[in-house]
Amino acid sequence: MRETAQRMLALARAGGASQAEVSCTEERGLNVGVRMGEVETVEATRDRGIGLTVYFGHRKGSASTADLREESLRATVEQACAIARFTEEDPAAGLADAALMATEPREFDTWHPWALDADRAAALALACEEAGRGFDPRIGNSDGASVGSGESLSVYANSHGFSGIDRDTRHSIGCALIAGRGEAMQRDGWYSVGLAEEDLEAPSAIGRKAAQRALARLDARPVPTGDYPVLFAAEMARSLVGHLLGAVSGGALYRRASFLLDSVGQRLFPDWFAIRELPFLPRGFRSASFDDDGVATRESALVEGGVLQRYVLGSYSARRLGLQTTANAGGVHNLEVAASAGGFEELLRGMGRGLVVTELMGQGVNPVTGDYSRGASGFWVEDGAVAHAVDGITVAGNLKAMFDRFEAVGSDVDPRSHIATGSILVGRMTVAGGD
Repeated sequence: MRETAQRMLALARAGGASQAEVSCTEERGLNVGVRMGEVETVEATRDRGIGLTVYFGHRKGSASTADLREESLRATVEQACAIARFTEEDPAAGLADAALMATEPREFDTWHPWALDADRAAALALACEEAGRGFDPRIGNSDGASVGSGESLSVYANSHGFSGIDRDTRHSIGCALIAGRGEAMQRDGWYSVGLAEEDLEAPSAIGRKAAQRALARLDARPVPTGDYPVLFAAEMARSLVGHLLGAVSGGALYRRASFLLDSVGQRLFPDWFAIRELPFLPRGFRSASFDDDGVATRESALVEGGVLQRYVLGSYSARRLGLQTTANAGGVHNLEVAASAGGFEELLRGMGRGLVVTELMGQGVNPVTGDYSRGASGFWVEDGAVAHAVDGITVAGNLKAMFDRFEAVGSDVDPRSHIATGSILVGRMTVAGGD
């Protein structure tokens, strides 16, 4: 792949490009799905691709291919060059500055291939579903269980002389079950994901947890409309961090499509709140020594003391904004939201009376105004303990106000994402639609 990348760069130079960059990727995976004790799907994938971008000054052209034959490589370069010659100039176009390229490649323990064949994957998925279906007689149906394993290898190189390799594996086991009968049925599930087989929860444990979650949702009751504290369970809390990332990312900022324009240096959260980016985390889901532009990554604060410290920028968006790249071309790496409280039960006791959100539905978030309104389900809390399930409700507010009303971040971190956060308690939101 490195040789192919260098060959593409040489052809681009010969074609007159002043700068060029190449990304070569190869992926393979296996996914097996079962339902009601029968194998339903077996999917084996193997994909590869080469993407080339050339620059003629500030004019840019891109083309891609999955064919490694010499004539295909040449044709891809010719197409990219032809596009660039007839494209309008963009003053922000071009490679990241050469001085910012990563020079110290690192290993993050992210490569753990799983010797998994279809028969073994099916057996694991069947065991997962069986454990869940047999957990309680009220589990009457199943949406199935699945086992997946994938490997990805990529090479990025550019005409600055930079060449870097990124490789990782990703494995998962999941199950979704249906509890109850008729109109009282409820669906929920659980999954485990990791870079190595040993990072996964046992299939039987996943099935049982899926059953427990589905059963807990039975006998949902309405709640009175009003303003209440809302506790976003850890797997939902990371969506709040995701909305922050979307609002402070370069693309939204230079398009003026963010409710957090000109917010660096402003206090958006309580003064105890902090988020750090940790790109060098061993066995992290998004660990990397360079971003998609080849720029060296670095550990840094995104929020500290409740104050937004920086935006999330690649080299292109940084130029559009007249700022410096933050080595986030392609997105953030591993984020750690600092905990300010104990576990989930302690958060419940601190909330007293309110709503726990365990599922969100719909896309009712306006990135320009920050207005937030989403369908939700979860549990009603009285006297610091779960009282009953609720569904068919709406939680609403404004993200900027919600950020300011964060009252606690729990230590119950959900490890299944590159955004590591515990449950987040928002002091007040409007809850409607359940009564």
